[in-house]
Amino acid sequence: MMAWINVCKVDILNNDKIVAFDYDDKKILVTIIQGKIYATDRICTHEYADLSTGFLNEEEKTITCPLHFSRFELETGISQNPPAKIPLKIYDSKIEENCIYIFIN
Repeated sequence: MMAWINVCKVDILNNDKIVAFDYDDKKILVTIIQGKIYATDRICTHEYADLSTGFLNEEEKTITCPLHFSRFELETGISQNPPAKIPLKIYDSKIEENCIYIFIN
């Protein structure tokens, strides 16, 4: 199903930094850095690990897997180092009426 899904209010994300979000069979991570929203798959592509429990680097705009320390670019989903080689899926996002939406396709 293709649709814009309401994830949370902007204020929640500004306070928590990372929101873990499930929709159907998708596990998604949403964060906001310097006013820009990033939404990616939440599970590492190397081995099953929840990236929302990983390490967010706001300066480099990356998330690091808590299991084997692969680092992913939030903008592109590309892995910057092994062992992960497959990029994360990226989701389009927007803010409307102080709510964050992501596009699920």
